This record gives sequence, C-alpha cells and structure tokens, in this order.
Amino acid sequence: MQYVWQHRLWEAAEMHTVDGRRVRVIDPGRLNTDAGPDFFNAKVEIDGKMWAGNVEIHVRATDWARHGHNTDPAYDSVILHVVERDDAPVHRTTGELIPQMEMRVSAGFNQSYASLVGAKSDLPCSRFIPTVPQLTITEWIERLAFERLHSKVDRLLSLYDTFCGSWEDVCYVAFARNLGFGINNDAFEMLARRTPLRLLHKHSDSLLQVEALLFGQAGMLADDSLADNPYYKSLRREYAFLANKFELRPMNGSMWKAFRIRPQNFPYRRIALLAHYIEGGFGLMTRLLECESEKQLRELFTVHLTGFWASHYTFGGTPSEVERSALSNSSIDILLINTVAPLYYAYGEKTDSFATTDRAVALLESLRPERNSVVATFTAAGLRCPDALTSQALIQLRREYCEPRKCLYCKIGHRLLSIAAREP
Repeated sequence: MQYVWQHRLWEAAEMHTVDGRRVRVIDPGRLNTDAGPDFFNAKVEIDGKMWAGNVEIHVRATDWARHGHNTDPAYDSVILHVVERDDAPVHRTTGELIPQMEMRVSAGFNQSYASLVGAKSDLPCSRFIPTVPQLTITEWIERLAFERLHSKVDRLLSLYDTFCGSWEDVCYVAFARNLGFGINNDAFEMLARRTPLRLLHKHSDSLLQVEALLFGQAGMLADDSLADNPYYKSLRREYAFLANKFELRPMNGSMWKAFRIRPQNFPYRRIALLAHYIEGGFGLMTRLLECESEKQLRELFTVHLTGFWASHYTFGGTPSEVERSALSNSSIDILLINTVAPLYYAYGEKTDSFATTDRAVALLESLRPERNSVVATFTAAGLRCPDALTSQALIQLRREYCEPRKCLYCKIGHRLLSIAAREP
C-alpha cells in the first residue's frame, strides 16, 4: 500500500473520500522510515480545498485504533487516512474525524507482485529483463555497484576507528579475511583479530615464529598424530612458549572448512601466505598505495611459498609437487576486487583524495568479471557483464534484492509492476 501510494500506482483516475468528497493528490509526500505517520509533507486537495500535512496508510481502517494512533498526538497532523478497506471511521486525539479514502490497486499489479515474491525460480523476472530500457539497466547497475562498494568501505572505516587510524592494521584484517575466499572469511578475520599485528611484529624477523603464532592461534597445532613431523613439532614448541608468554588462547580448529576446496586453497596454505607477508614487518597497505598499475598490483600478489609449504598442501603426508604460485590469477582477481579496490576507496574517502577513490573504481572497471553462478544467472537472462564493477553489482542485486524478494525496491521489478498497475 505504501509503495502504491508513493509511486502513484492506484487504479482509479478519480478518487473520493469514503463520504464522497473528490480527492486529488498533488504530492504523495516523503516516505517516513522511522516512527510516526507513513508520509510527511504531503499535499492533497479534498473537495477543492488544499491540505498540507501527513498521510497514514493501512490495509484496514481498524488498524488505526489497533496501532494506538487514536491516542497518539504524533498522528494528529494526518490529513488523509488511506486504506484498502473502510471498516471504521478514524479520529484524532481531539475526537475530530480524519478524512479517509479507499485506494484501489489493479488486479494486474497484485498478480504481478505475487508472481515475483512467491515464485520458486531464482529469477522470476528473467523473461521481462530484455524489455527494460538499457538506460534503466545502466543506471541501476551503477547504483548497485556503489552500494556494494560502500558496504565494504563502511566495514573498513569501522576497522579504521577500531585501530585508531592505523591503515596497516585495517589492511591486515581485510587481507586476512579475504584470504578465506568466502568459505573461511569469518575464520580468517577471527584469526587476525586474535593475533594482532603488534604481537606479530615483535617476532617478524623469524618466519617460524610468525607461522607458529598464526597456526597456533588458528587451533591447528593440536593434532598429536603429527607429533613426529619435524616442522609441526617445531611449530608446536614455538607456539607453546609464545602462548604461555603472552597468555594466548587459540581458536576452535573446527571452524576451518576444507570440504570441496581445491588443495591450493586449503586454509593451511593461506595462513602460510599470510605469514609470508608478515615476515620482516607487514607493510602491505604502504606497498598497495605505491603501486601505479594493475601489473604492479599483480606482481605484489604473485608469491611463491618457501620451506615446508613449497612442497605441501597440509601438515600430513610426504612432500609432493605443488603449484608454484601461492595464488592463481583468478584468486588475485578476487583479492583485487574485494581487498584492494575497497581499501583504495576507503583511504580516498578518509583523506579526501578523489584520485584514490577514482582509482578504486577504475581498477574494478579494468578487471575481468567474476565467474560464478550469480553472474551466470543474470547473463543468461540477458544482462551484459563486461567487468568486475558490473559483476559486483549483480552480486549485490542477487544478495540484497532477489534473495529477500525486495522486488519493490529493484528498478527492474519496479518497472514491471508499474506497467502491470496501469494495464486495464
């Protein structure tokens, strides 16, 4: 009902109050998302007389009293009560009668809305998408891309406050989180928060100690069946000493997931990679800002693990031939999309550097689109996805609008429903 009123999608060309007075809506007002009447500052002409004030929307008129509005002075400013069903008169706290109007919605609108939000298919509007004007699609994709980017930036700026303005700490937690590549994101972030940079920097001159701290805090050094493994034994010894010295508490090792993950992406290898960037002092944010091209960024993430992890995917088993690069090209793409671009944008916002925020957007526009089921679903429906900025927009559309069935707030859904509302 609010949506229909806000977008003027009512069925009748001419409307009247329940007592027969003609109603003409000049301005439906501004939707209120907080407490109080549904729409502020509306302008409505009733029987030739102009009224300015607030509008309240209900399905049934009896909802007015059921919600307690008849005793709430905040609703005395209501100039029109809009309902689907007139089953009772409504009054202000003074006892004065409030004009009331039944608003009719077309059957086509109701049917289209029900078919969208009640459909079992992943994308119930897929057949309608090719009919949407390209300008509408372009504007919507751009807005979605920035919605998703800003949600990541807000998270980074919250970390910035948590770490009292230390960009290296922000980068450390963000980088660690995204090494989880979706399935282990939360576990990696917990590991980073439990193993702060200030602690790791005290031992950054020893890769073994950095690895011992990270694997120990990850809860991965509790397997007694590996006690005869020399490397594992060294890690356990180092961690036992450091945990006692700094009163450390490890995570629950069961948080880590390896099911249906390629060996190259096992969390052990990713933790070893994180240790590589901490050895000698973590300065990834500084290095990111110094990069002047996508090629330099890729070189920064092109790493070959050494020592034990040069020939192992897990702690167990015998040495074997493993992939030389710790990160594949597609994994580097994901880090550039989810870590580097948001860091650039957050840093640019905090330092008032438009060049840096523009750099973040340009990076996303230069990267290949992500290849996943979400992007595949939309491209099959006719939406083009030429770059990572667009694939991020499609992921935002799927997660924040399609899955919760917020079709009313989607520009594609809105266009479909607007057409349905005006069909005879």
